[in-house]
Amino acid sequence: MSNITYKHFTLGVEEEYMVIDPHTRELKSHEQKIVHEGQKIIRDKVKAEMHQAVVEVGTDICQNIDEAFSDVALLRKTISGIAESLGLWVGASGTHPFSHWENQLITDHVRYNEIVNELQEAARSNLIFGLHVHVGMENREMANHIANSTRYFLPHIYALSTNSPFWEGRKTGYKSFRTKVFDKFPRTGIPEYFESIEAYENYVKLLVKTNCIDNAKKIWWDLRVHPFFNTVEFRICDVPMTVQETITIAALFQAICAKIYKLQSQNLNFIQYSRALINENKWRASRYRIDGHLIDFGKQAEVNTRALIYELLDFVDDVLDPLGSRHAVAHIHKILEGGTGADRQLKIYEETNSLSNVVDYIHEQFTHGI
Repeated sequence: MSNITYKHFTLGVEEEYMVIDPHTRELKSHEQKIVHEGQKIIRDKVKAEMHQAVVEVGTDICQNIDEAFSDVALLRKTISGIAESLGLWVGASGTHPFSHWENQLITDHVRYNEIVNELQEAARSNLIFGLHVHVGMENREMANHIANSTRYFLPHIYALSTNSPFWEGRKTGYKSFRTKVFDKFPRTGIPEYFESIEAYENYVKLLVKTNCIDNAKKIWWDLRVHPFFNTVEFRICDVPMTVQETITIAALFQAICAKIYKLQSQNLNFIQYSRALINENKWRASRYRIDGHLIDFGKQAEVNTRALIYELLDFVDDVLDPLGSRHAVAHIHKILEGGTGADRQLKIYEETNSLSNVVDYIHEQFTHGI
């Protein structure tokens, strides 16, 4: 099947950054100054988020993983430079180690005001930072097929991205507490299986018709067929600490999509598992990350998470060269050796007993490798 082309698997990467006061190490409102200054340089690739201590960036549509690396690196460098010129810091972690959400200001915007009005404290306390990866699709039917099949792998990749062990000054015992915070929102978590794109669109129409939502962007699942673009959007991961980790995770999502597509073109289907089963693995990933066990549903047994990640690397191996992403995916071995962002945050805390030092480390790592 060498005539398969993977050109349409373009990439878009969105990251959410925290804005930090260099003196107190607390989260700080940048009063949208970073966004205003950023838009002069990188136009609409930077935007405000619901909380004023958050900056969101998004790449252009990237043809391959190297373009994505350059774009994310440029965004991090630009935002970091602007922040420094305003006397602020930025960092990438799924949660801030000790800032309290009650002290944080909400951005005055119609959409955010609506969300806060409807979701109340669940929205105001949602002070978290994620990574969203869009993978381009041929058409929406294929997007739905790939979304159904890639659900199974979400916990594996999420385990590699875990980067939020602290919340409001406490060690949570989780490697990713971010999703525990986000669970308070409706329409979050692992999505259902949809037998067709029409079934998904009918679900959306029903929610709009019954005033549950006003548009499909209020479906905040860990993975969704994007409401407006021909992409599958992966939303489960904490924002990684470094650009290299972000790119590795994006490359893995892209590779899984390409592999499912290849199987489909050979009339092979990946087995579908229920949301309830995948949720068991998601919980384990958030609690234990790469050093725990996930369930291998085929074997009906607990398996070392690292072993399953190696199996996943074998599974996608034959599409890495056509995608040109082998070098990016290879960095997973470094994550398995050196630990995830959560491991590194916890290590600094264990060595110094200081959450301020953890914030310093998050800030230092923001432009590491650029």
